[in-house]
Amino acid sequence: MATLKYLNGYAPGLQQQVQALIDQNRLGAWLEQRYPPQAQQHLIQSDAALYEYTQRLKQEHMRSSGPISKVFYDTRMHVIDNALGQHQFVSRVQGSKLKAKNEIKVSAMLKTLPEPLLRMVVVHELAHLREKDHNKAFYQLCRHMEPDYHQLELDLRLFLTLRG
Repeated sequence: MATLKYLNGYAPGLQQQVQALIDQNRLGAWLEQRYPPQAQQHLIQSDAALYEYTQRLKQEHMRSSGPISKVFYDTRMHVIDNALGQHQFVSRVQGSKLKAKNEIKVSAMLKTLPEPLLRMVVVHELAHLREKDHNKAFYQLCRHMEPDYHQLELDLRLFLTLRG
């Protein structure tokens, strides 16, 4: 069985099912059935559109969290440690004041994937505004913002597996 690096930590039975789809050359068709090609292209293609999209999600679910100063697609970001997004808390001293900014960057690869997968990554990074660690409270917050969070995370990992 080939190494399914994006599925480490998932149950062996699930990994076997995915491997069977790969062996039968059916993983792409399975994903296409879940996300038809016409539904895959979304309109969130610019940094400005991504910023507005992220702000709408934040306003809807995390109004009381600190502001986000910057959200952008990063063309240099590839899958590193299974991450397609990053949050940064940047602190700067300006005169006698300490300025803090929250920034989110998302892999430009997500421009070509279905919008629900982009939403899952944005939700993940927004959750880090409140919860720094991947703990129970973090995943509860993710599911609050996106009830299908875990399924979407798996689907994203399947797209990554398909792309190699």
